[in-house]
Amino acid sequence: MLDTALAPSNRLSRRRVLASLPLTAILLASTALPFAAHADETAPQPAAPQPTAAPQKFSFDQLTEEMRTKAQAAYAAPEKVTSFLGTLKYDDYQRIQYDPDRARWDTPGSFFRVDAFHLGWLFDTPVTLDEVIGGMAQDFVFSTDDFIYHGDLAARVPKNTALQGVAGFRLRYPLNRADIFDELVAFIGASYFRALGEGNTYGLSARGLAINTGLSGTEEFPRFSAFYLERPEPGAQTVTINATLDSPSVTGAYRFVITPGENTVMEVTARLFFRAPVQQLGIAPLTSMFLYSDTNRAGFDDYRPQVHDSDGLLIRRADGDTMWRALNNPPHLGSSLFALTTPQSFGLYQRNRNFDDYQDSGAHYETRPSVSVEPIGDWGQGAVRLVEIPSELEVNDNIVAFWIPAAPVQAGQELEFRYRLSWGDLRPDGHGERAYVFDTRAGHGGVSGTKADPGTRKFVIDYKGGILGRMPADATVQPVVTVSNGKIVTQTLFKIMGSDIWRLVIDVTAGDSGVVELTAHIAGYGRKLTEIWLYQWMKD
Repeated sequence: MLDTALAPSNRLSRRRVLASLPLTAILLASTALPFAAHADETAPQPAAPQPTAAPQKFSFDQLTEEMRTKAQAAYAAPEKVTSFLGTLKYDDYQRIQYDPDRARWDTPGSFFRVDAFHLGWLFDTPVTLDEVIGGMAQDFVFSTDDFIYHGDLAARVPKNTALQGVAGFRLRYPLNRADIFDELVAFIGASYFRALGEGNTYGLSARGLAINTGLSGTEEFPRFSAFYLERPEPGAQTVTINATLDSPSVTGAYRFVITPGENTVMEVTARLFFRAPVQQLGIAPLTSMFLYSDTNRAGFDDYRPQVHDSDGLLIRRADGDTMWRALNNPPHLGSSLFALTTPQSFGLYQRNRNFDDYQDSGAHYETRPSVSVEPIGDWGQGAVRLVEIPSELEVNDNIVAFWIPAAPVQAGQELEFRYRLSWGDLRPDGHGERAYVFDTRAGHGGVSGTKADPGTRKFVIDYKGGILGRMPADATVQPVVTVSNGKIVTQTLFKIMGSDIWRLVIDVTAGDSGVVELTAHIAGYGRKLTEIWLYQWMKD
């Protein structure tokens, strides 16, 4: 594992804005269109606009060949919207809602509904949607009649006017109740998308690809330019989405096989074709928000105990070890690199699942999904990179995690990655062999009730469950703690009375660079008894 601190750059402020686009748009759409039962299928429904082009043969392999050919040509930037779409501002966009009576696939026996996101405001680059039936693709056509325009906007928008594409789309599905079609997944903004498991509300995002994220130069944002939605058979509870990806450096063909449930699962195939060499390729990137928790709450004068969409990066190595890297909101841009060979999985998790952990009756951070990335096949050597960006506001997505292949990417190269994304609570198994990191706290070092020890930081790590949790307080176990660029002043391990939690308390001083790397686990009886806890402390 190699960890470094990076200096801020102008690119970061731009990245924050781009990263927040899916959140903003999805919140607008979700609040404008409440979850409701679908319209009575026996009642006459408004007719959808009819396609103007004849159906074309379609397969994922054919799409792959098209993107392979496209990579051999120079990149052409997409055209921006014109007409009234280019004049829509933030306030206008808030007044637009997709008409639920115009949902595509609203037919007897269908468990899925398709809604479109309107173009305009920040979303000025059209994407196209095609429906695939029996191996034939035909464009979905959307018009102004598919949307409800509120307030004075209704008089400004021409009726029965075909749109130049859409900004993205979402799928709805009876995820939590049989009579309500809840929002399941949404694709909007660059290559961003989100999904939900049962009982979840939107939190972190995934992306199709990340290029040069967290480096000193300009980050490249590939975009999904076209989607091909395979219409499910009546009664089917799995749906397949195909997409094209394009950017100056790369083209791609993507396939998402989505199965809703307690944990909504996406099996992803990404076939990539490179126009140019890439300094840093990020596979299966996840983007989230971490403002504060029990490690850094002192910097925020807020009634809520914690504010975050995710509180840790979880990595399952090939050897079975689990690493829990507690997230941070550092004073300077932080980067952590975890070298691995064929990892079992990695992901950003939300482990605190009680309302009392947050006390936010609006955001309900306790319901935000965790997301696990499970490689399919052998990904070989590489690293999981975690980027942590300083943030003062919870609207900024300031956490990014992704896989970096060890081999450099060259122009003309072709790569394929397959992986499984699981969206849901993904709660740890407290009855397994090893205890998991239940909580991480931090504060001034020194003895409670006395003056704080300058330059010393106290870390409190609680391990819960597993074989360790069932052991008595006098069991022969010991902490294994390592500190890089720092020094352990004191360390104490004990079991909390009446619980299955063991608490490790360590006081640490920082070295000259001010960036301290910590790892800790508990061992005994010839084995590891817990996950491996990691943390990066940047001394102000």
